[in-house]
Amino acid sequence: MAKVVLGVAVGVAVAACAVAALVVGRRVRTRRKWKRVVGVLKELEESCETTVGRLRQVVDAMAVEMHAGLASEGGSKLKMLLTFVDNLPSGSEKGTFYGLDLGGTNFRVLRVELGGQRSSFDRDVAQQAIPPRLMTGRSEDLFDFIASSLQHLVEKGNDSEQSPIIKELGFTFSFPVKQTSVSSGILIKWTKGFAITDMVGKEVAGVLQQTLARKGLNMQVAVLVNNTVGTLALGHYHDADTVAAVIIGTGTNACYWERTDAIIKCQGLLTTSGGMVVNMEWGNFWSSHMPRTSYDIELDAESPNPNDQGFEKMISGMYLGDIVRRVILRMSQESDVFGPVFSSLSVPFALGYASMTPLMAAMHEDDSPELTKVARILKDDLKIPDLPLKARKLVVKVCDVVARRAARLAAAGIVGILKKIGRDGSGCIRVGRTRSDTKMRRTVVAIEGSLYTQYTMFREYLHEALHEILGEDIAQHVILKVTEDGSGTGAALLAASHSSKSVDNVQLL
Repeated sequence: MAKVVLGVAVGVAVAACAVAALVVGRRVRTRRKWKRVVGVLKELEESCETTVGRLRQVVDAMAVEMHAGLASEGGSKLKMLLTFVDNLPSGSEKGTFYGLDLGGTNFRVLRVELGGQRSSFDRDVAQQAIPPRLMTGRSEDLFDFIASSLQHLVEKGNDSEQSPIIKELGFTFSFPVKQTSVSSGILIKWTKGFAITDMVGKEVAGVLQQTLARKGLNMQVAVLVNNTVGTLALGHYHDADTVAAVIIGTGTNACYWERTDAIIKCQGLLTTSGGMVVNMEWGNFWSSHMPRTSYDIELDAESPNPNDQGFEKMISGMYLGDIVRRVILRMSQESDVFGPVFSSLSVPFALGYASMTPLMAAMHEDDSPELTKVARILKDDLKIPDLPLKARKLVVKVCDVVARRAARLAAAGIVGILKKIGRDGSGCIRVGRTRSDTKMRRTVVAIEGSLYTQYTMFREYLHEALHEILGEDIAQHVILKVTEDGSGTGAALLAASHSSKSVDNVQLL
C-alpha cells in the first residue's frame, strides 16, 4: 500500500513539475517575444533621434539649399520658385475683391470687402465640389463651371456684372505651374486626380480670363498664386511682421519674403518694393542629417514618386500614419503579441494616403486609462482585435516617436528659413554669455494645415524644438501664428495689393 501511495505521490510530483516546466517555458517564450517587440521600438527610437545638434545641422542644410536654389536653376533640391508677388497686403486696402481657390476636388469663390483698416473685412464664400467628369474632360468645361459659380456670387452681391469698373480677382491654383508674371503661369502637369490633357502647357490665368469674358464678367485676374503664398498674404495683412508662411497638413510647403538682390539666378531683377515672395517647394528638401529609417526607405520605394519629396514624406500628414502602420507590421512579424499578421497591415497605404494619420493622432492623444480609443481603432480600422493593454501602450509610443521626429524636423525647416533671412538671432550682439536682444526683430511665421492645427502633440513638439534650436532668448521673438483660409482669402487680398498696377512691375520673358 505504501508503495502505491509513494508511486502516486511521485506521479503527481512529476506531473506538477511538467506543468510547471510548461508554464515557465511559456513565460520564457512570451518574454522573448515581448523582448523582440520592445527591441523594434528601441531601434525605431534610436533611428528617429533628433538631438538639438542634429536639428541644427538640418537648419544649416536648409539654409545652404535655399542659397543654392536662388543661385541657379536646378542647383538645389529646393526649386525656390519666383512668384512675382512683390507687394504684400498692408491692411490699408479698400474695395471689393474676389478670390478663386482651385486646388483639389472642391473649389471656392470668395468676395472680400476691405475697409482700409487692418484685420477688418467682410467675406462671402461659396464652395462647390467639382464633378469627376470635369476633372478629366476638357479645359473649357472646367473653367465654364468655375466661371458660372463666380458669376453666381457676383449676382448675389451689390456688384453689377455690367459695371464699368473692372473687378480684381486673385486666383489660387495649387498645381505645378511655371510662373511668368504675378498674374500668369503655364501649367506643367496636373495632380490630385485631375487629367485634362488639353490644358497642359497653357497659360492658366489666360484661359480663365477668356472664360470670364465669354461669360460677360467684367473681371481681371490680378494675381495667380499657390496656397502657401496666399497664407503669407493673409498673415501679413493681419500682422506686418509676417515674413514667411508654412503649410503642414496632408502635404507641406513654405514660402517667404526675399530681397530681390539675393535672387542671383535672375540677375537684374527689379521690383518697386525691393523684395519678392519665393515659393520654396520645400517638400523636396533632403539632407543626410535627417534621421531616416528602414520604414522611410520602404515607404519611399512603394510611393508613386520614389526618390522625390523626401522632406514631405517625413513630416506631412499624407505619410506619417503609414510609417506607424509599417512599424506595427514589423512588430507583428517579429512576434505574435499582436496576433496574426492581418492583410490590413500588409498593404502599403491600405487606408489611403492621408486617412491613417488622423487615426494615429487619435491613438497618440488617447488619455483614457485603458486606451479605449486605441483598442477601437486597432480593431475597427486595422483589424487587430483584443490587443492587451501593454501592447496598446506600445502602439501609442510608436505614434509618439514618429510624430515627435516629424514635428522637430518641421521646426528645423522653419529655423532654416529664419537663418537664411537673418532672423534666427545669429547676428545678435553677445553680451557676456548671453545674446543681447537689442537687435532681434519680432518675426512672425504664418502657419496653416490640419497636422499643425488639429494634432496637439505634434504642435507642442514643434514649439518645443523651435525653442531648443533658437534658445529661449531668441525664440521669444519668433511667433508662429495660425491663419485660416489663406488659400482663398489671401488670393483676394493679393488682388487688392496689386490692383493699382495696370502693368506688372516685374515679368519674366
